[in-house]
Parts: sequence; C-alpha cells; structure tokens
Amino acid sequence: KRVVFTNGCFDLLHAGHIQFLEEARRRGDALVVAVDSDESVRQVKGEGRPIIGAGQRLRILAALAAVDYVTVFTSDQLPELLATLRPDLLTKGSNYPAEQVAGAEIVHRYGGQVVLLPVTEPVSASDLIQRIKNGG
Repeated sequence: KRVVFTNGCFDLLHAGHIQFLEEARRRGDALVVAVDSDESVRQVKGEGRPIIGAGQRLRILAALAAVDYVTVFTSDQLPELLATLRPDLLTKGSNYPAEQVAGAEIVHRYGGQVVLLPVTEPVSASDLIQRIKNGG
C-alpha cells in the first residue's frame, strides 16, 4: 500500500483542513495523521492553545473518511516516527516552503517523496480564534 503521512496541530478543525486531508488521502492507499501534542501546540502557537485537547483532536480526525490512522507526537519525536513508518509521501500545504518541511530529509533519504499540496483558499485557525474573540 502507498502510505501518505501528514502532521500538524489540527486545532479547531476547519474546511481548509478537510480539503487538505481529502487531497492527501487521494495520493495513496492509507493516510496517517500525526497530531502535535498539547505541549507542542503551545510551543508553536503560544499560550492559550490548543483550544481543543489532543484526545479530542484525535477523535475528530479519526472520524473523517479521509483519515485511516491517527497518532499524537511531540516535535522531537517526528524523525523517529518517520524513520519507523517510512511513508511513501510526506504531505504539507503549499503555504509551507519546501525547505521548511520538518522531516523532509528523512523521507528523501529512504526514497520517499515530499509533496506540497495546493492551498487554494487558506483558512487559519488562529485567524478564526481571533475573529471569535473580537465578536465575529
């Protein structure tokens, strides 16, 4: 089977996430989604995040037809996770520069590919949270 892997916070799941995950899944036979731990989200997004805890984020993602497997990881566990799983594709959104895709060198080393999926209508959970705080 062709295994596709992606990772991220997936805090406050929105339509942009769904579109991305569906496109990632179309690229292979199984989609594995690694979700940043609560501590990792705080490090990346700042205090007050995540809005939704890791357990609930996993449950939400696991319910999606496009997602086959979910796991929680900390940022320092990503290299080991990729080296163990050895996905055929590592996917990120095109809003990430290719040279900043964490784990790309590991995937390339064993012959896997890194694919930047087009983000045509960028939606930001951080922006949505700020809009909610500002009253809409």
